[in-house]
Amino acid sequence: MKFDILTIFPNSLDSYFNCSILDKAQKKKLINIKTHDIREQTSDKRKTVDDTPYGGGPGMVIQIEPVYKTLQKVYKRKNKNTRVILLSPQGKTLDQNQVKRLAKYKRLILIAGHYESIDSRIDKFVDEKISLGNFILTGGELAAACIVDSVARLVPGVVGKAESVREESFAAYNKQTKEFNIEYPQYTRPEEFKGLKVPKVLLSGNHGEIKKWRDKESKQRS
Repeated sequence: MKFDILTIFPNSLDSYFNCSILDKAQKKKLINIKTHDIREQTSDKRKTVDDTPYGGGPGMVIQIEPVYKTLQKVYKRKNKNTRVILLSPQGKTLDQNQVKRLAKYKRLILIAGHYESIDSRIDKFVDEKISLGNFILTGGELAAACIVDSVARLVPGVVGKAESVREESFAAYNKQTKEFNIEYPQYTRPEEFKGLKVPKVLLSGNHGEIKKWRDKESKQRS
């Protein structure tokens, strides 16, 4: 699966993408992550990408032209296997159902805004908007990274054991209660730490009872 991130800070996510599971997945060619510098599509020596907003107001707005040109360079022919996403507080809130939907595409193009916003005319050239929630970030880069990380986990082979993805929090959605499952508590060695003991059932070796306990704990947490 391919991920393209359009940003004015193309190196801001390098350290995250180049470690752990995402790094291994790229080396195995299971996923491809590429950033594209919007500043490269400017025409002046200073590589200006922002300007004051029409109508007045605080802050700066990213100009439509360099963003559009970058998108045109990256995405030359529209197709049903690609989704162009603008990271925006106006978008749908990301949840695991949205992640599963996005994982069905072969390519995601993520546009990360900065400053006050991107010129609103960019809306005509994107397929949808996504938000992480009701809070403000300095830019859309972290939101883009969250989408890459969450979607990449669903690409076969990226996470070592498939059951890890199936059993973790938010993997299953109960349509009746309209709630996601929350993963049961996890423990490892030592069996006792500062008087805190691992539940006896997990030490029993009885897999049937362990499953019952985990199901019960998961429901209580959901």
